[in-house]
Amino acid sequence: MGVPAQKEGQMLDSIKVEIKPEVIIAALNKMPKKERDSFLEDLLASTSPEYLESIKSARADYKAGRVRSHQEVFGL
Repeated sequence: MGVPAQKEGQMLDSIKVEIKPEVIIAALNKMPKKERDSFLEDLLASTSPEYLESIKSARADYKAGRVRSHQEVFGL
């Protein structure tokens, strides 16, 4: 596989890197849980604008104090 031609001083837009899923899974399993959860959330967000918007909305609600307890929501 060759490197795409580019003009001197011009940066590449992208680079194709082939990585087996097992390597990605192993790397994720080595990450601390909080970091892994954040990464997976970002990954989902990058592929789903609706998901990203729901996260932004939920974070805004939380910051504004618009939250309810588990018991209030589910009555358990």
